[in-house]
Amino acid sequence: MNIKTNRAIGVFDSGIGGLTVVRSLMEQLPFENIIYFGDTARVPYGIKSVETINRYAAQITEFLIKKDVKLLIVACNTMAAVAHQTIADLSDVPVLEVIDASARIAIKNTRTKSIGVIGTPATINSNAYARAIHLLDKKAKVFSQACPLFVPLVEEGWFDHPATKLIAQEYLKSVIAEQVDSLVLGCTHYPLLKPLLQDIMGKEVNLIDSAEAMAKTASDLINKQKIGNKKNSSPDYVFYVSDLPYRFQTIGERFLGRTLGRVELVSF
Repeated sequence: MNIKTNRAIGVFDSGIGGLTVVRSLMEQLPFENIIYFGDTARVPYGIKSVETINRYAAQITEFLIKKDVKLLIVACNTMAAVAHQTIADLSDVPVLEVIDASARIAIKNTRTKSIGVIGTPATINSNAYARAIHLLDKKAKVFSQACPLFVPLVEEGWFDHPATKLIAQEYLKSVIAEQVDSLVLGCTHYPLLKPLLQDIMGKEVNLIDSAEAMAKTASDLINKQKIGNKKNSSPDYVFYVSDLPYRFQTIGERFLGRTLGRVELVSF
């Protein structure tokens, strides 16, 4: 048997949000082993400097490469926006990141070429989504909006709370005014707000879930490179965090929609 194919997929994020990507991977690639790293000690990344984010991303990349993963998935939009090059330079395996994956699906699905993007301040300020979308289609119009309060609301479990709805209506006003036909959920926390956001945007607006987009891209790459796990046995899922495994476990189970297996603490 080829040893390489049963190696795990490495997924990393600034905290808990990347578990929405893990959930989609579990659904689309049910036999793949997954190693997840959430930097819970240093979250949130969305308000940190570019240098700091690059330094953290380098440490996590080295940690996962040592675990002998066959593929790296950068689930954190903020890291993908500002540290993609750092990660790619350190990695000897393919690196996939959520921004490119979501941009491709946005371009494929838009009819009017008018696309909205919501994300953390760091992701929006980096302009990474607009760049990725314009690389694929110069004619596309991109309207971006930072939604800094969404992450804490999601981590509080307030997915359909009246306060969340009020805040979302306020954030989305400008995007709705531009009559976008697609809205990219440019943060891995946001899929948990999907029903609420769909309700505010209207059902004719297509919501692009970065977690689903990422899993589809990973699945395509694994099939193309023929590195899928040949063993059809139940996979191994390991979760590493840099702080507070208990909190990660309680909130993480909401994100994952199932119980979390082994959660281990790592300090850099």
